[in-house]
Amino acid sequence: MPSVKVRPGEPIDKALRALKKKLDKEGVMKTAKAHRFYDKPSVKSRAKSKAALKYKKTKPRFFNF
Repeated sequence: MPSVKVRPGEPIDKALRALKKKLDKEGVMKTAKAHRFYDKPSVKSRAKSKAALKYKKTKPRFFNF
């Protein structure tokens, strides 16, 4: 579990921002959101293939001949 130490005199807003950044970096919120509801295996595989297509489209192409 990520944690942030608050220094004396440091504003709480700054500590919350740092905590949110750590949570995003580790993917804690993403996994919690994914486990909120049950997804059927067919829905999971469809989403996975859709994400792969999106990645393939946006992937930079260095060698176009």
